[in-house]
Amino acid sequence: MLYLTPQFLFFIETILFISVIFMHLNKKNLTIIFLYAFQSLIISGVLFYSAFKEDSLLLVVVALMTFLVKVLIAPYFFLNLIRKNRLNFSVTSYLNSPLTLLVLSFLTAMSYSHFFKPLTVLSPLNENALLLALGMIFISIFLIINRKGVLSQMIGILSMENAIVSFSFIAGLEATAGLQMGILFDILVWVIIAIVFASMIYKFFGSLDTSELRQLKEK
Repeated sequence: MLYLTPQFLFFIETILFISVIFMHLNKKNLTIIFLYAFQSLIISGVLFYSAFKEDSLLLVVVALMTFLVKVLIAPYFFLNLIRKNRLNFSVTSYLNSPLTLLVLSFLTAMSYSHFFKPLTVLSPLNENALLLALGMIFISIFLIINRKGVLSQMIGILSMENAIVSFSFIAGLEATAGLQMGILFDILVWVIIAIVFASMIYKFFGSLDTSELRQLKEK
Protein backbone atom coordinates (compact mmCIF):
# COMPACT_ATOMS: atom_id res chain seq x y z
CA MET A 1 0.00 0.00 0.00
CA LEU A 2 1.22 3.49 -0.81
CA TYR A 3 2.62 5.29 2.22
CA LEU A 4 2.72 9.07 2.29
CA THR A 5 6.21 9.94 3.46
CA PRO A 6 6.88 13.25 5.27
CA GLN A 7 8.64 14.50 2.14
CA PHE A 8 5.68 13.67 -0.08
CA LEU A 9 3.22 15.24 2.38
CA PHE A 10 5.32 18.40 2.41
CA PHE A 11 5.36 18.36 -1.41
CA ILE A 12 1.54 18.10 -1.51
CA GLU A 13 1.14 20.88 1.04
CA THR A 14 3.60 23.05 -0.88
CA ILE A 15 1.46 22.73 -4.02
CA LEU A 16 -1.65 23.68 -2.03
CA PHE A 17 0.19 26.60 -0.46
CA ILE A 18 1.41 27.86 -3.86
CA SER A 19 -2.14 27.65 -5.23
CA VAL A 20 -3.30 30.14 -2.60
CA ILE A 21 -0.34 32.41 -3.35
CA PHE A 22 -1.35 32.45 -7.01
CA MET A 23 -4.92 33.28 -5.98
CA HIS A 24 -3.53 36.46 -4.44
CA LEU A 25 -1.32 37.34 -7.40
CA ASN A 26 -3.81 36.53 -10.15
CA LYS A 27 -6.14 39.25 -11.35
CA LYS A 28 -8.82 37.17 -13.08
CA ASN A 29 -11.81 35.54 -11.42
CA LEU A 30 -11.78 32.70 -13.96
CA THR A 31 -8.24 31.65 -13.06
CA ILE A 32 -9.01 31.81 -9.33
CA ILE A 33 -11.92 29.43 -9.85
CA PHE A 34 -9.70 26.94 -11.66
CA LEU A 35 -7.05 27.27 -8.94
CA TYR A 36 -9.69 26.39 -6.35
CA ALA A 37 -10.81 23.38 -8.44
CA PHE A 38 -7.16 22.22 -8.71
CA GLN A 39 -6.71 22.71 -4.98
CA SER A 40 -9.87 20.71 -4.26
CA LEU A 41 -8.72 17.95 -6.61
CA ILE A 42 -5.63 17.45 -4.46
CA ILE A 43 -7.76 17.41 -1.31
CA SER A 44 -10.01 14.79 -2.91
CA GLY A 45 -6.97 12.67 -3.72
CA VAL A 46 -5.81 12.87 -0.11
CA LEU A 47 -9.25 11.77 1.09
CA PHE A 48 -9.29 8.88 -1.39
CA TYR A 49 -5.91 7.78 -0.03
CA SER A 50 -7.24 7.96 3.53
CA ALA A 51 -10.32 5.94 2.53
CA PHE A 52 -8.30 3.16 0.91
CA LYS A 53 -5.86 3.14 3.81
CA GLU A 54 -8.74 2.64 6.25
CA ASP A 55 -10.42 0.22 3.82
CA SER A 56 -13.71 2.04 4.37
CA LEU A 57 -16.40 2.15 1.70
CA LEU A 58 -18.12 5.01 3.53
CA LEU A 59 -14.94 7.10 3.37
CA VAL A 60 -14.67 6.34 -0.35
CA VAL A 61 -18.18 7.75 -0.74
CA VAL A 62 -17.12 10.85 1.23
CA ALA A 63 -14.05 11.30 -1.00
CA LEU A 64 -16.21 10.91 -4.10
CA MET A 65 -18.73 13.44 -2.79
CA THR A 66 -15.86 15.81 -2.03
CA PHE A 67 -14.73 15.52 -5.64
CA LEU A 68 -18.24 16.12 -6.96
CA VAL A 69 -19.03 19.09 -4.69
CA LYS A 70 -15.68 20.89 -4.65
CA VAL A 71 -14.13 20.06 -8.01
CA LEU A 72 -17.23 19.97 -10.23
CA ILE A 73 -20.36 21.49 -8.68
CA ALA A 74 -18.96 24.56 -6.86
CA PRO A 75 -16.75 25.70 -9.80
CA TYR A 76 -19.70 25.16 -12.15
CA PHE A 77 -21.87 27.49 -10.06
CA PHE A 78 -19.11 30.12 -9.97
CA LEU A 79 -18.51 29.91 -13.71
CA ASN A 80 -22.25 30.11 -14.33
CA LEU A 81 -22.40 33.25 -12.16
CA ILE A 82 -19.73 34.88 -14.33
CA ARG A 83 -21.40 33.83 -17.58
CA LYS A 84 -24.96 34.69 -16.55
CA ASN A 85 -24.16 38.14 -15.18
CA ARG A 86 -21.32 38.93 -17.60
CA LEU A 87 -19.05 39.87 -14.74
CA ASN A 88 -15.81 41.71 -15.27
CA PHE A 89 -13.04 39.10 -15.17
CA SER A 90 -10.53 41.42 -13.52
CA VAL A 91 -10.42 41.61 -9.74
CA THR A 92 -9.12 44.28 -7.40
CA SER A 93 -7.61 44.22 -3.94
CA TYR A 94 -7.03 46.77 -1.21
CA LEU A 95 -3.25 46.28 -1.25
CA ASN A 96 -1.06 46.36 -4.35
CA SER A 97 1.06 43.34 -5.35
CA PRO A 98 4.29 44.31 -3.49
CA LEU A 99 2.42 45.00 -0.25
CA THR A 100 0.40 41.82 -0.71
CA LEU A 101 3.59 39.78 -1.08
CA LEU A 102 4.99 41.46 2.02
CA VAL A 103 1.92 40.47 4.05
CA LEU A 104 2.03 36.92 2.67
CA SER A 105 5.69 36.65 3.72
CA PHE A 106 4.81 37.89 7.19
CA LEU A 107 1.93 35.42 7.57
CA THR A 108 4.12 32.53 6.42
CA ALA A 109 6.89 33.52 8.82
CA MET A 110 4.33 33.86 11.62
CA SER A 111 3.07 30.32 11.04
CA TYR A 112 6.64 29.06 11.52
CA SER A 113 7.27 31.24 14.59
CA HIS A 114 7.63 29.96 18.14
CA PHE A 115 4.00 30.95 18.83
CA PHE A 116 2.73 28.00 16.79
CA LYS A 117 5.62 25.57 17.31
CA PRO A 118 3.70 23.71 20.05
CA LEU A 119 1.25 22.56 17.37
CA THR A 120 3.96 20.34 15.89
CA VAL A 121 3.38 17.81 18.71
CA LEU A 122 0.30 16.78 16.73
CA SER A 123 2.54 15.44 13.96
CA PRO A 124 6.25 15.52 14.89
CA LEU A 125 7.33 13.77 11.67
CA ASN A 126 5.44 16.24 9.47
CA GLU A 127 5.96 19.50 11.33
CA ASN A 128 7.03 21.46 8.23
CA ALA A 129 3.94 20.37 6.29
CA LEU A 130 1.74 21.06 9.32
CA LEU A 131 3.03 24.62 9.76
CA LEU A 132 2.75 25.23 6.02
CA ALA A 133 -0.90 24.14 6.21
CA LEU A 134 -1.35 26.62 9.05
CA GLY A 135 0.19 29.31 6.87
CA MET A 136 -2.25 28.37 4.12
CA ILE A 137 -5.13 28.98 6.54
CA PHE A 138 -3.77 32.45 7.40
CA ILE A 139 -3.20 33.34 3.75
CA SER A 140 -6.69 32.18 2.76
CA ILE A 141 -8.16 34.40 5.49
CA PHE A 142 -6.11 37.29 4.13
CA LEU A 143 -7.52 36.59 0.65
CA ILE A 144 -11.00 37.15 2.08
CA ILE A 145 -9.91 40.41 3.70
CA ASN A 146 -7.77 41.83 0.88
CA ARG A 147 -10.02 41.20 -2.11
CA LYS A 148 -12.78 43.66 -2.97
CA GLY A 149 -14.78 41.28 -5.17
CA VAL A 150 -17.47 39.13 -3.56
CA LEU A 151 -16.61 36.18 -5.82
CA SER A 152 -12.96 36.21 -4.74
CA GLN A 153 -14.03 36.41 -1.10
CA MET A 154 -16.24 33.34 -1.53
CA ILE A 155 -13.33 31.45 -3.09
CA GLY A 156 -11.19 32.56 -0.15
CA ILE A 157 -13.65 31.03 2.32
CA LEU A 158 -13.67 27.72 0.43
CA SER A 159 -9.88 27.79 0.15
CA MET A 160 -9.67 28.25 3.92
CA GLU A 161 -11.88 25.17 4.35
CA ASN A 162 -9.49 23.18 2.14
CA ALA A 163 -6.58 24.42 4.23
CA ILE A 164 -8.31 23.26 7.41
CA VAL A 165 -8.92 19.83 5.87
CA SER A 166 -5.25 19.49 4.90
CA PHE A 167 -4.16 20.65 8.36
CA SER A 168 -6.45 18.08 10.00
CA PHE A 169 -5.17 15.30 7.74
CA ILE A 170 -1.51 16.05 8.46
CA ALA A 171 -2.22 16.41 12.20
CA GLY A 172 -4.04 13.08 12.23
CA LEU A 173 -7.28 14.66 13.44
CA GLU A 174 -9.60 12.13 11.85
CA ALA A 175 -13.25 13.13 11.44
CA THR A 176 -16.10 10.64 11.16
CA ALA A 177 -17.60 10.00 7.73
CA GLY A 178 -20.93 11.36 8.95
CA LEU A 179 -19.33 14.62 10.04
CA GLN A 180 -17.51 15.00 6.72
CA MET A 181 -20.74 14.37 4.80
CA GLY A 182 -22.45 17.01 6.92
CA ILE A 183 -19.69 19.51 6.17
CA LEU A 184 -19.95 18.79 2.44
CA PHE A 185 -23.70 19.30 2.57
CA ASP A 186 -23.18 22.62 4.37
CA ILE A 187 -20.65 23.71 1.74
CA LEU A 188 -23.01 22.82 -1.10
CA VAL A 189 -25.93 24.69 0.48
CA TRP A 190 -23.68 27.66 1.31
CA VAL A 191 -22.39 27.86 -2.28
CA ILE A 192 -25.91 27.78 -3.72
CA ILE A 193 -27.20 30.45 -1.31
CA ALA A 194 -24.09 32.62 -1.85
CA ILE A 195 -24.44 32.41 -5.63
CA VAL A 196 -28.15 33.34 -5.44
CA PHE A 197 -27.43 36.37 -3.23
CA ALA A 198 -24.47 37.42 -5.39
CA SER A 199 -26.70 37.26 -8.48
CA MET A 200 -29.33 39.39 -6.76
CA ILE A 201 -26.73 41.94 -5.65
CA TYR A 202 -25.30 42.20 -9.17
CA LYS A 203 -28.78 42.46 -10.67
CA PHE A 204 -29.76 45.42 -8.49
CA PHE A 205 -26.43 47.25 -8.11
CA GLY A 206 -24.49 46.15 -11.22
CA SER A 207 -21.36 45.32 -9.24
CA LEU A 208 -19.90 42.77 -6.82
CA ASP A 209 -17.13 45.11 -5.67
CA THR A 210 -17.53 45.50 -1.91
CA SER A 211 -15.98 48.98 -1.93
CA GLU A 212 -18.62 50.18 -4.40
CA LEU A 213 -21.40 48.48 -2.47
CA ARG A 214 -20.26 50.25 0.68
CA GLN A 215 -20.48 53.58 -1.11
CA LEU A 216 -23.99 52.75 -2.28
CA LYS A 217 -24.95 51.98 1.29
CA GLU A 218 -23.57 55.28 2.50
CA LYS A 219 -25.65 57.16 -0.07
